[in-house]
Amino acid sequence: MTKYLAIGICKVLVITKKIVFMSIDFYTLGQRIQKKRKSQNKTQENLAEAISVTVGYVSQIERGITKVNLETLSAIAEYLCCDISEFLSDTVKKTDNYLSEEFSSVLKNLNSNNRKILLEVAQVLEKNQ
Repeated sequence: MTKYLAIGICKVLVITKKIVFMSIDFYTLGQRIQKKRKSQNKTQENLAEAISVTVGYVSQIERGITKVNLETLSAIAEYLCCDISEFLSDTVKKTDNYLSEEFSSVLKNLNSNNRKILLEVAQVLEKNQ
């Protein structure tokens, strides 16, 4: 089913059958930051001090654990004298199953009772969207 909405002179096409989300591969992003940093013989401590964050935070970024924001990513790129696109290029992946990997990971660690609760919550959300 397709809906057309008129907004001023513009028409916006809304496809309701299938929504495609985009997500960033933060692991690849972090590996690129680490590689660039090491190529310049700079430590995590140097980087952390330069962008006013903790060494632990830099470590999490480089391991893809933390989803770094654009402001911090821009500061990292500036410190490492490169363009932000060097880190972001080809890290965006389109997926029909947005966050499915994250949900699978959480689901694996839940006991059967909590899985049932999560399923019921998801079903309620699905009905109310």
